[in-house]
Amino acid sequence: MKKSGFFWVSFADLMTSLFFVMLVLYVITFVILQTELSKAGSSVVLVNKMEKIQKALQSLDKKYFEFDNINKRYKLKTDAQFKPGSNNITDIPLSKREEIYNAGKVLYSKIEEIIENNPDVDYLLIIEGNTQRTETNFIKIPNEGYKLSYKRALGLYNYWISRGLNFRELGTQCEIILAGSGYFGQSRDHKNERKNRRFTIQITSKVGKLLETK
Repeated sequence: MKKSGFFWVSFADLMTSLFFVMLVLYVITFVILQTELSKAGSSVVLVNKMEKIQKALQSLDKKYFEFDNINKRYKLKTDAQFKPGSNNITDIPLSKREEIYNAGKVLYSKIEEIIENNPDVDYLLIIEGNTQRTETNFIKIPNEGYKLSYKRALGLYNYWISRGLNFRELGTQCEIILAGSGYFGQSRDHKNERKNRRFTIQITSKVGKLLETK
């Protein structure tokens, strides 16, 4: 009888311990699942917000901009005919400069609209200058291409400012980057080098900020 009673006491202790272990495992599993579900929900919200922003950008006036589907950026349609080696914006005929100004107004209004509709998102506006290749310049003087294309981007930016379009007035939500890709860059037209005299505009949301605010 004593041995039988000891067995049942031990068995009861064992079952109690197993129940406690299962309860702890259940609680841990529940917490993990809730956390993962929360992350999944936040990811969906993040993706939806990025898609909404992208759709807004895609409504840029096609009269002035064309979208590069491969590299996901915009090009000013105006053929900016700089003189060889020059970054003087007045090299571009007056009618073309007026097109560039109108494109700037469209771009400014669109970014202003997106910021207003998404006050918790920061943006990056990259104005990139391009340079036309000759048969040898990109091999012999690659650095000159970088310098010239950057100066052309700066020339465009200053031209817009001179016409009352200061993108920095959009506030801290929009960071402006001036860049020059020289004789290189992913968005080059490899069939017609003349088309590489245009400017490239890239607008993107700062994913890091989106992750912080999700």
